[in-house]
Amino acid sequence: MSMQNQAQYVLRTVEERGIRFVQLWFTDILGRHKAFHVTPAELEDALDQGLTFDGSSIDGFSRTTESDVLARPDLTTFELLPWYDEGHGIARVFCDIYNIDGTPFSGCPRQQLRRVLNGALEQGFTFFVAPEIEYFYFASLDPAGTLAPLDQGSYFDLLPDDVSSQLRRRTVLTLEEMGIGVEHAQHEDAPSQHEIDLRYTDALTMADTVMSVRHVVKELARQAGIAASFMPKPLANVQGSGMHTHLSLWRNGENAFVGDGPYGLSSVATQFMAGLLRHAPEITAITNQWVNSYKRLVPSTEAPVGVEWARSNDAALIRVPSVKAGKTESTRIEYRAPDPAANPYLAFAVILAAGMRGITEGYTLPDEGERVARLPQSLDQAIELMASSSLLHDTLGDHQVEWFLRNKRAEWDAYRGQVTPFELERYLPLL
Repeated sequence: MSMQNQAQYVLRTVEERGIRFVQLWFTDILGRHKAFHVTPAELEDALDQGLTFDGSSIDGFSRTTESDVLARPDLTTFELLPWYDEGHGIARVFCDIYNIDGTPFSGCPRQQLRRVLNGALEQGFTFFVAPEIEYFYFASLDPAGTLAPLDQGSYFDLLPDDVSSQLRRRTVLTLEEMGIGVEHAQHEDAPSQHEIDLRYTDALTMADTVMSVRHVVKELARQAGIAASFMPKPLANVQGSGMHTHLSLWRNGENAFVGDGPYGLSSVATQFMAGLLRHAPEITAITNQWVNSYKRLVPSTEAPVGVEWARSNDAALIRVPSVKAGKTESTRIEYRAPDPAANPYLAFAVILAAGMRGITEGYTLPDEGERVARLPQSLDQAIELMASSSLLHDTLGDHQVEWFLRNKRAEWDAYRGQVTPFELERYLPLL
């Protein structure tokens, strides 16, 4: 469908469905939701020309001296938000950010992912991903209080029809209404922890989908009078929330990871894995971008600590899932470091860049179970590895690396100055 026809479809749908507002979504460098709210009267101009705004007000965008940027809707992402009443409906569309002269803006995470995907496409590869998104429900999110889980379930528990089960079911049905494919959903290991597994699609569509899932989960929880959180480690002494991401490259309509190597993997797959393993420490600041992310990446959990791969070890950084008989097209690898609070555009971009570096440079895959390095154990370690990474500078560009590091160093400095309940309980009576 041409851009003109897409615009006409959007305008006709807005009129026929009684849409009162269209939200133009984009993200800052940390993956936080941002939006314009446009009425139907202004929509045609917004679709045709985009909307100019002050980029210096968005984290990671522009300095004050170079502030104006342009948000242009990607009309292929137009979708109704089905939780609003008919006749007072709201729709959304994702935007790419451009410079005023029409060139792609280097501070836009969506544009950066698109650029990395296009680089892989020039080598004949399309990147497909399928994340497993974990999150928690709580009675409230009062930072000064005690977080109260809504249930005491564990892996795959079939609980009575309680609030969390109802919400998870409603969330899946809402996502399906929005055209988002859900493979399955389940209760996870920790109390009140849940998981939604998304159906494979291309990485740009999936990054948009992750942003939509986070919004839908939180909005439906709010409407139910409770709270949802994608914080990687909100509770001590239980599993944290990950975003295990299944990956494959496709070429000429076929899965390029299928071959006659170990576990049915091709040389493309093993080189991609080798690239991920070699560059994992330096991309971890992107896939695990918060101080709290490193409370999840600890020993004796199912989260990875060492840089290694395996068939069945859930603590390995890369796992090679089993494939059903006759279903070799589902051959894939699973990258287990990311958490659901990452910016999905940047996370998918650096994962792809690391894997593609392994292919272009012909990296050799280490032996199964061989630990070749250790993931950073704090945000401080992660950002210093990122700062010296030529891969990250090549992938994200100096603009985004500079802004990201500035933000994360400030976060680490603020964290270092805090005195925690752990310290008070352990040290105050003794020292």
